[in-house]
Amino acid sequence: MDRRHFLAAASTIAILPRHVLGGPGIIPPSDKLNLVGIGAGGMGGNYLENLSSENIVALADVDDKRAAQTYERFPDARRYRDFRRLLDKEANHIDGVVIGTPDHTHAVIALPAFALGKHVYCAKPLARTIREVRLMTKAARKAGVATQMSTQQNAHDDHRTIAEMIWGGAIGSVREVHIWDNRPIWPQGVDRPADTPPVPDTLDWDLWLGPAPMRPYNPAYVPFTWRGWQDFGTGALGDMGCHHFDPVFRALHLTGPETVHASSTDVNGETWPHASIVHYQFPARGDMPPVRLVWYDGGLKPARPDGLADNEPMGVPDPGGAYFVGDKGVLLTDGVGHNPRLLSVSGMTDVEYEMPEPALPRSIGHYQEWIEACKGGQQAGAHFDYGGPITEAVLLGNIAILSPGKTLRWDAAQMRITNDKEANILLDRTYREGWTL
Repeated sequence: MDRRHFLAAASTIAILPRHVLGGPGIIPPSDKLNLVGIGAGGMGGNYLENLSSENIVALADVDDKRAAQTYERFPDARRYRDFRRLLDKEANHIDGVVIGTPDHTHAVIALPAFALGKHVYCAKPLARTIREVRLMTKAARKAGVATQMSTQQNAHDDHRTIAEMIWGGAIGSVREVHIWDNRPIWPQGVDRPADTPPVPDTLDWDLWLGPAPMRPYNPAYVPFTWRGWQDFGTGALGDMGCHHFDPVFRALHLTGPETVHASSTDVNGETWPHASIVHYQFPARGDMPPVRLVWYDGGLKPARPDGLADNEPMGVPDPGGAYFVGDKGVLLTDGVGHNPRLLSVSGMTDVEYEMPEPALPRSIGHYQEWIEACKGGQQAGAHFDYGGPITEAVLLGNIAILSPGKTLRWDAAQMRITNDKEANILLDRTYREGWTL
């Protein structure tokens, strides 16, 4: 076929209806997805901006003020306050749901979306409790839809380089990992406010609470500081743990830990503590030995590793860093798995190290991965079967923070803490009437 006839044929294929190309529910690459955003302000608006190559057909947000900029950005998108009404009205017209709401509402949005057979992009952590994570992961698998958790750095080349260096034996067998972060950057370790100011006219407070217990409105909770409150958010570890754990889980083939214990500043029952240290023990995986992972937040950091010059900064101030300790040396990264470099490997300097050949395919981009997966391509890098175990480890660390002085033993297969009944209760939560899963 000559070039002129080839181009004519290709252009004809590009405009065929989706049902001709792939059958019902299959979206050809040439078509745009019809997406809805639930939680249109803040990070939810950021997600939608990065997905604006597709059709943003409807938006739902309980706070008109918070969502105003996104409403202006997508003026043709139909608007709703209640996401349940959006899903009911738009079910037959949409392909995917983008969830940008606080942690405590992820599951109550994602599960009905999966029941409708919709693809889902969800903010990290996947949910507020481990039971919710399991339900979401299983529902996504059963629905056969495309998913992506918002760990944007999962698509970064440096994450792949870390794995390739470790798999290539750069520092030998890894037996310890230390991770630190500058969060919280919002109030934690504080008591519930006593004053009860009026609810702003732009906010539906009852809908914002959703499945959480009823409490009076206070600006101490919204629009950003909800992350520090146990009823709504998952604290410093919940906010940044999924980002930091991602390259570690990939490089070391981690799934569920065997044990976890934690220490922290005071825990008051309302907010997460101002600072904490969480210790995880993971079992051997194939030819990889057991590994200890330690998380630090609130300004706490691990000991400076061998090979770091006296005046050399460890990681970056915001948001922190990590280092892997192997039999042969130390691998240090900045932030959430960036700029991997060797500190000491049998006397070899970083300059002398020869990088291994790439063993992992590079990403087309975090958001584009999900778009292509929705259209029938390969699954996105942070799909729920990958992001679920990472989120569970993060949430298990929070349970350890609420169980000071105890070592918790985790049976991932049975979704059960085997040695502590009180801690086991924290795998689930009580839902406000009308919001049960």
